[in-house]
Amino acid sequence: MGIYTLLRRLLNPVIKITEITFSASKWWIKERKNLIGLAICVILFCSGFAIHGNVGLYFNLAALLIVVGGTFGAILICFQIKRLMIVYKVLTTSYSTRVKEPDEIVEILVDLSVKSRLKGILSLEEDEETISMTFLRRALGFLVDGYESDQIRDFLNTEMYYFKIRREQSERVLRTMAEIAPAFGVVGSVVGLISLLAGVGDASVILATVPIALTSTLYGIVLANFFFMPFAANIRERTDRELLLQKIVTDGVLAIESEVNPRPLEMKLKSFLTPSSRHGRLVSLKRIQEKFNIQPRATRSMPAKQPSIQHS
Repeated sequence: MGIYTLLRRLLNPVIKITEITFSASKWWIKERKNLIGLAICVILFCSGFAIHGNVGLYFNLAALLIVVGGTFGAILICFQIKRLMIVYKVLTTSYSTRVKEPDEIVEILVDLSVKSRLKGILSLEEDEETISMTFLRRALGFLVDGYESDQIRDFLNTEMYYFKIRREQSERVLRTMAEIAPAFGVVGSVVGLISLLAGVGDASVILATVPIALTSTLYGIVLANFFFMPFAANIRERTDRELLLQKIVTDGVLAIESEVNPRPLEMKLKSFLTPSSRHGRLVSLKRIQEKFNIQPRATRSMPAKQPSIQHS
């Protein structure tokens, strides 16, 4: 075993951890910009309530119970609790896990294409457990198991179709909540007005019921437009990103099955990327040697041709 190969094997775990840490830090910096922007907007939003008057005027327990209780009660009539739990899981996953960037998926697929050309398709079996993306892992499983390209395409297209259907169902739940919440805000206003009319002439009753009539409408509008609609839009945006990645994986795996040359495959998959993301060349001799621990062949110099000695 050469020194280069030994050092490479010893340092490979460190290199992997460094790459993962660097990728996670890039994602955290990117997401932190969103969090900082959200925090600033929330501060501005709340400042509008606090500039004129007492902030406590905008809090009313009775109005909150009417809007929240009515909204979730109606949702329980519309959907099963199992569907609501799925929506909760989708939302927590959406805000807690990172979706790979398209250029990362392209790089992985090109590397797998090169590896299949060097070591055969069956060598990709060892990459199934190391890949975090479930769709790519399933696609590699179909490829290693020896399915035909038409079967692989059918399996993956079916997976993509029902993935989109499931996400649209979760999005529909949130949009339904956004439609219902303002209606129960109006219900709270009607309740407050009825109590107000019942207590005409009594100042204490009027002061107790007017906040219910006004704040319930406010709660319904805020819940619909600051929570439910943005959550639904977030699910739609994340679904579109994941469907793009799945389309890239489908085309890449089918190309690997067809034994397409890695260089044309790279050019094809980069068409999915924005022009600013098409940097660098993935299929290069130096990168392949480093990726798959291939030692460059030493070039042997031809021995100098000795002049022949002629005997007279």
